Amino acid sequence: MEGPIDNAPLIEDRQDRRVGVKIPYSALAHLVASFDAAVILFASVVGTELYQILANSGLDHLEPMFGIGPVAALLYVLIGYSTGLYDVRAALAKKQRDAGRIFAQWTLVILLLTSLAFLMKSGAVYSRGSVICFSLLAPLLLVGCRRFAKRIVAGVVADGQVEGQRAVLLGTSEELAALGLAELLEKFGLTEVERVAFPAGRGGFAMSAGEAATLEHAIAVARIRGAEAIVLAFPWSDTRKVELVRDGLRISPLPVRLLPDRRIRSLAGNPSFRLQNSLSVEIQRGPLSRAEQASKRLLDVVGALVGLVVFAPLMILSAIVVKLDSPGPVFFRQKRNGFNAKEFSIFKFRTMTVMEDGATVVQAKRFDPRCTRFGRLLRRSSIDEVPQLINVLMGDMSLVGPRPHALAHDSHYGRLLSEYAFRHHVKPGITGWAQVKGYRGETALVEQMKGRIDCDLWYINNWSLALDFKVLLLTCLELTNRRNAY
Repeated sequence: MEGPIDNAPLIEDRQDRRVGVKIPYSALAHLVASFDAAVILFASVVGTELYQILANSGLDHLEPMFGIGPVAALLYVLIGYSTGLYDVRAALAKKQRDAGRIFAQWTLVILLLTSLAFLMKSGAVYSRGSVICFSLLAPLLLVGCRRFAKRIVAGVVADGQVEGQRAVLLGTSEELAALGLAELLEKFGLTEVERVAFPAGRGGFAMSAGEAATLEHAIAVARIRGAEAIVLAFPWSDTRKVELVRDGLRISPLPVRLLPDRRIRSLAGNPSFRLQNSLSVEIQRGPLSRAEQASKRLLDVVGALVGLVVFAPLMILSAIVVKLDSPGPVFFRQKRNGFNAKEFSIFKFRTMTVMEDGATVVQAKRFDPRCTRFGRLLRRSSIDEVPQLINVLMGDMSLVGPRPHALAHDSHYGRLLSEYAFRHHVKPGITGWAQVKGYRGETALVEQMKGRIDCDLWYINNWSLALDFKVLLLTCLELTNRRNAY
């Protein structure tokens, strides 16, 4: 098996040597857009005052004109985003001429402003001379400042002050060797955390042992190094490898992108071809976007805080009774796999006389003799799960998601069910769609676990905040039934 290529340690050293706060690559476009908006506001003020001084020898009736600047800036920035004017790759392309695009876009903004003034019958309010002066000054300043902004952007990128999406590169040795750090950041917005060379295959329809081991290594590295994506660098003509790697990476929740190979990139650099430098193929997207992750996390934090406050008296009383009922600690902690199969310790009130957390973990059964007297009541009422609100606050779990299983059970069912690992595409939950559908408690038969997995995958593929609220409501109703709770 081939691991990280020889220059990976050097890459890691060069990246880790640069400390301090870095600008996210995705924020560069917003910074340039904000700069353009400030230039337009400045032009509206200066153009209006300059005309008033020259024509009227004073500064009278300026208030109406100051309203044009913000509207013009907003229109210009919105159009710029839609036309790709704020594409960072374009900003780094020194040979690209922007004057024509800027003048064309500004002309469109002026036409829109004129149309708005006509429709609102407010044209008489504004000084035509001030508007003309502003309309002529703004594009000249935008062209000049655009050149200045491009130099600034290129400078901060060259100085290593910009960090792109953290990615693990996986590909053939030849393709990886042709990808430099600067090219990855400038053209694809990527910051490499490590690169893994895929072994040369012998063909066939199945992945060899060496290829499978390399794939597992890449997934493990991405998890350990906190990568945000896995990026593939394979020849596009080798469809076998691309398809096998794509299928193997389905167990990872990270988005997977296929970069253009050397031949495609050479075409992109040829001015006679109209290929974008940003050309890449997303062959797997993350289950939740960043906005969706943020909204779900907000629900988790608020819900966990409210839950801990509401259930604080019950938790204190339960802790006292657990301690008096039988010898042992109040909390039972056990290793579980979370998002991206990252291990964490789950908290529960101790309900049994055993503290299993190893290669062999026996599931709880109906009338299980290992349950303590008070523990049986805690399990039937699900009060033993309340301490997992702490796991939610710590970020290891969510209020709603696939229930986490013991590591021994993950290993066992992962070998029996090919889709089992997909449950780790989102954070595990205190409750889940499977639980409200009756798949709760012991899974003595593989078919029972298969039903639970099908529910979990349906939840992942159909997630929404409304679905989370629905699951939480149904969980409250399910607790009154105590179905399969023992």
